[in-house]
Amino acid sequence: MDRSADNDILSTIKGLMDEEHALRATPGGLSDEERGRMKEVEQALDQCWDLLRRRRAREEFGQDPDEAEVRPVSEVENYRQ
Repeated sequence: MDRSADNDILSTIKGLMDEEHALRATPGGLSDEERGRMKEVEQALDQCWDLLRRRRAREEFGQDPDEAEVRPVSEVENYRQ
């Protein structure tokens, strides 16, 4: 089983988490631009985690994980509410 796609997603997650932590550590709070970027990073993280979970579920049930695609932010964000 080729895990390179999962590893790529995990690598992207790590990079986004590093950026999120750096933004949170900004002394004096975030500027409007940084707050906007934080929201983008959080949304991208949600999309990545969602994709990884769906890939793993497809694999568990004998389906092709490569058929899982990134869902739009609106879809990923709305199922959490």
